[in-house]
Amino acid sequence: MNDSRLRRLRDLKSDSATLISEGCKISGLITGSGDFLINGEIEGDCDLSGTVTLAANGLWKGSIKAGNVIVAGHVEGDIAADGKVEITDSARITGTVAAAAIAVAEGAVVEGVMNTTGSAKPVEFVEKRQGD
Repeated sequence: MNDSRLRRLRDLKSDSATLISEGCKISGLITGSGDFLINGEIEGDCDLSGTVTLAANGLWKGSIKAGNVIVAGHVEGDIAADGKVEITDSARITGTVAAAAIAVAEGAVVEGVMNTTGSAKPVEFVEKRQGD
């Protein structure tokens, strides 16, 4: 497969993620490895080595530290990624975003500072695919 056409982090994912469903609320510290898909609510911090995806219905109150982060929901706290952060058009973030590379879709709201730790500059994109 030609990976050059897979521009988004979630296009590259083939493994199953740990799912936190809508209606589920978790409080506390989350640590570990692997990918996480959050449709529910998290109140606390995380230190994960995989990709954290916060779906459009998801709410995170606390700090997110992960390998990569995809935000479509609402984050009230700081985000730090070793790799990439993708902020979709439905995202709302209140806090600092720091990553090697940051992609921000038109329509996203970020109330805070964005810091790129890598050599790439922040990238703006228009999300053409809906619902995935």
